[in-house]
Amino acid sequence: MRKSALVVILILFFRGSIPAQAVFNNFPSGTSPREVALTVADRFVQSPHAVYGNESVPHIPYFEVCAWYGAFTFAKETRNKTLRNKLIERFLPLTDKDSALLPVPDHVDYTVFGTIPLEIYLQTRERRFLTLGKMYADTQWGKPAGPRVNPGAHHYYNNGYTWQTRLWIDDMYMITMIQSQAYRATKDRKYIDRAAREMVLYLDSLQEPNGLFHHAPASPFFWSRGNGWMAAGMAELLRTLPKNNADRPRIIQGYKKMMKSLLQYQAENGMWRQLLDDPASWYETSGTGMFTFAMITGVKNGWLDKKRFGAAARKGWLALTRYINDRGEITEVCEGTGAGNNKQYYLGRKRITGDFHGQAPVLWCASALLRK
Repeated sequence: MRKSALVVILILFFRGSIPAQAVFNNFPSGTSPREVALTVADRFVQSPHAVYGNESVPHIPYFEVCAWYGAFTFAKETRNKTLRNKLIERFLPLTDKDSALLPVPDHVDYTVFGTIPLEIYLQTRERRFLTLGKMYADTQWGKPAGPRVNPGAHHYYNNGYTWQTRLWIDDMYMITMIQSQAYRATKDRKYIDRAAREMVLYLDSLQEPNGLFHHAPASPFFWSRGNGWMAAGMAELLRTLPKNNADRPRIIQGYKKMMKSLLQYQAENGMWRQLLDDPASWYETSGTGMFTFAMITGVKNGWLDKKRFGAAARKGWLALTRYINDRGEITEVCEGTGAGNNKQYYLGRKRITGDFHGQAPVLWCASALLRK
């Protein structure tokens, strides 16, 4: 073969045939997913249980669940049995002396807890964890019950949706996560099918023309982490949703529309801002981590163009690593945030270090980068 022909072939190869994984290799020293996530996961196992606002009855909060799940998936992808066993040891007291910390499954933020026992089952095949996790998933689609029944709960229940439906953007991680896990553990299509139908309800009800989501109907602001829950929720659902599910095309459409919009709001340094469309807003890590996870997952599964979105995801990951201190804590994490009615409310939120809202998506990203 002539040298000129070989050059042409190589050019064509590098322009259009690079595997999706190639953009996710060869990270600079100290920024590889294994190095970063091991430090963050070790920090997690040393941390006490989180506290959920001013709740009178303490329980394991959703943001701890999210970090716990991320640490478990990282342990799985790296076959780190030592880490896995530490994560299980953290859970075992909840089945005995600390059982009062188990959340009551009467709210999306509480029901997502079932993700953890289901993940333990998936990694150990101990049926007691399957039983506990299924209880959370099944209760979410059971009859409305308890003091937290929302107005309209019976309407949603009677129409085949979970009675815990609120049409808050956070829900599309919380609901789809627990139901996706139940499907992974049982292979029963009812779990994933109802999660997909619920996602379509939220997309049809809440997605704005630009592909993003307002924090709430009375809060017309594109808050970073709120949008992050939607992005991560769609990615988690789609990577498990069977290709013959009738709702899959609609979810793919909503996902791609959001990802395309996010590209234009990524800063030159790889970060996304507290308010996505406000160039004066501060760089926020939890939303950045969630968007990065969603893009990594999309590129690896072939839903997104590997050149454009692979570069954006790599940039996002490298940016995140610059916000992790020597203790394995992520900095510049927006504090817990209810819906606000003015821009300054969001711009003035506290920036926390080491909060599980920020630790979690770093672990998700690392797992996604390592996932085949």
